[in-house]
Amino acid sequence: MRIRIIDAFTEKAFRGNQAGVCVLPVGDWPDEGWMQRVAAELNCAETAFTRPLGEQWGLRWFTPATEVAMCGHATLATAHALHQDGLADEAQFDTLSGSLLTSVSGDGLITMDFPASPTTVTEPPPSLVDSLGVAPLGVYHTGDLGDLLVELPSALTVRELRPNLAGLAELGARCVIVTAPAEPGSGQDFVSRVFCPGVGIPEDPVTGSAHTALGPFWGARFGATSLVGLQASPRSGQVRVELRGSRVILQGYAVTVLDGVLTEQAVNP
Repeated sequence: MRIRIIDAFTEKAFRGNQAGVCVLPVGDWPDEGWMQRVAAELNCAETAFTRPLGEQWGLRWFTPATEVAMCGHATLATAHALHQDGLADEAQFDTLSGSLLTSVSGDGLITMDFPASPTTVTEPPPSLVDSLGVAPLGVYHTGDLGDLLVELPSALTVRELRPNLAGLAELGARCVIVTAPAEPGSGQDFVSRVFCPGVGIPEDPVTGSAHTALGPFWGARFGATSLVGLQASPRSGQVRVELRGSRVILQGYAVTVLDGVLTEQAVNP
């Protein structure tokens, strides 16, 4: 069974966010325990499994520790894989988060149509400040996305943050998104970092799903519908965001860095 590692939201290998991608044959989903073990073996932030469903594709995402309901970068990586294989330049994915649409242009730019995740002000959890090591300007819940969005004083604060990951894991959120306006003249509108230790990802390098909340949040602040976000993790990656009412359009590139085959012992352990 073929399996790939694809770097998403980047045009260069070893940047952006790694995703495993396994394109399955027609038929039922494999055993969930097997998919989870494959994801743990690859140890990418997420591994995507996709299978043909008539004119659609089923799509599921697993971190090394658990299945998740939404993952942007692994969706982008899957669209890249289907395009590379000549299976689909436009794909409709049936997922736990509903229907997600992707398309790939001639130059390889991948466009994804996701539901927006509006934010609402919330009280900071008691241990948040101690876990971050800095006082936030505001804390927001992201609804069904299940993340906490935390506004910090500056882009430099975001870049230099060294949080207590064990403390963040106890907050009960899927991920903690920290963000601030980008530096003037940088070419970006906002910067972010995303920590998800509660689901087995200490720091996610570039997080598409987080931008379904970051886009509307900063779009309302700036009065803009088109924005560019930089996720300032050590691997780094840029996400183009366009707001369309209740939907968020995310764009980025992807690069395949490993293309291999699961052995018979791995497929039928």
